[in-house]
Amino acid sequence: MPHQPVSASRRETSDGDATPDKPRRRTRRVLKVLFRGTVAAVLVIAVYVGVTIYPYLSGPGTDSGSARVAEWARDHHLSWAVTWLENETYAPPPTGGALNTVQRKALLGPGVAPRPHPTAPATAAVDLPTNIPAQAAGPLPGEGAWHAVTYNSAGNPVIEEAALRPDAKHTSELAYAVWMNQKALTFTLQPGYQQPGGNWPVPDSLSGPALQGLVATWNGGFKVNPDDALGGYYADGVTAVPLVSGRAAEVFYRDGSLRIGAWGSDLTMNPNVLAVRENLSPLVRAGVVQVDAGAGSGTQWGYTISNDYYIARSGVGITATGDIVYVSGSALSVATLAQLLKAAGAVNAMELDINPDWVSFMTYSDSEAKPDPVKLWNFIQPADRYLQPASRDFVSVHLR
Repeated sequence: MPHQPVSASRRETSDGDATPDKPRRRTRRVLKVLFRGTVAAVLVIAVYVGVTIYPYLSGPGTDSGSARVAEWARDHHLSWAVTWLENETYAPPPTGGALNTVQRKALLGPGVAPRPHPTAPATAAVDLPTNIPAQAAGPLPGEGAWHAVTYNSAGNPVIEEAALRPDAKHTSELAYAVWMNQKALTFTLQPGYQQPGGNWPVPDSLSGPALQGLVATWNGGFKVNPDDALGGYYADGVTAVPLVSGRAAEVFYRDGSLRIGAWGSDLTMNPNVLAVRENLSPLVRAGVVQVDAGAGSGTQWGYTISNDYYIARSGVGITATGDIVYVSGSALSVATLAQLLKAAGAVNAMELDINPDWVSFMTYSDSEAKPDPVKLWNFIQPADRYLQPASRDFVSVHLR
């Protein structure tokens, strides 16, 4: 019988059983190593994600689950993933159109007709703001008119609110402004447990004695860790992040007053300075808007969803008489925010936080035993955001 050659893929053992050849055994070993390596890598990644994300998800406060995950991702080199997801789910604000019934009612204030306001700058005897000029054609009833929402013990208005269309393009949207009488109010920078983080004499929430005389709160600026704010944070003699000359700053003084301007030139350190919160560059300085009309998304003014110019934004400024004005809305560009702050009377102004998850302004009524927070407009954060630990810094306002 002729000799038969051994198959290339099989060999006969002494007892006639077939066994894999060396290449096949090597392939199996390689696959086993790769499988074990993949499982190990997945486990390492899962443990890393679990350990690092837990503080974000378990932290106190009112931040939404999606906002917490996004914050974790941005802080762990996954900004590209967050940006992609936000862009895929984002719808830009509509252009044109008209206000609905609810919006038109908001122009008229809390159920009362707007009272007359002075047409000249306020005097010491009558410290009231002038109405905000309309920013869109065909002013509507109540548009830009101030309405008192908070009074002091003497019955004088100390906080007033106004609403108006933000520009000639977004005529179905509203922007909201708040005027605060500095002579009747005090202002405090409150730290967040993540931004800036650390231990501070001032708490990250409002409770107990801090509720006495509480009348308003508003959101802080960009994150200082990492340095999205491009500026610093200082309070009670401690520098969390170094202050930067030329940056826009809220400067809080020991007497409870607040000033806004460019740090290092308009405002400088002295023994009366209690806290400084910087955020980007000035929007308005010495009455002049500092922002180009085409300014949009980027490092200088903040990255926005889908790089859209018009997004939820907020800002704060100081008037020539020393009063404070705050502006926010859901469809503002950097330029329209600056224009609105100037129109509301600000001679110096700065941008605060942006994007829907972070903008908020509340007024408070009733007693400190049961504060009743009211939102300036229908932003995402709940009205009681600052009555519990807050992840980001904010400003509280009290009656003097």
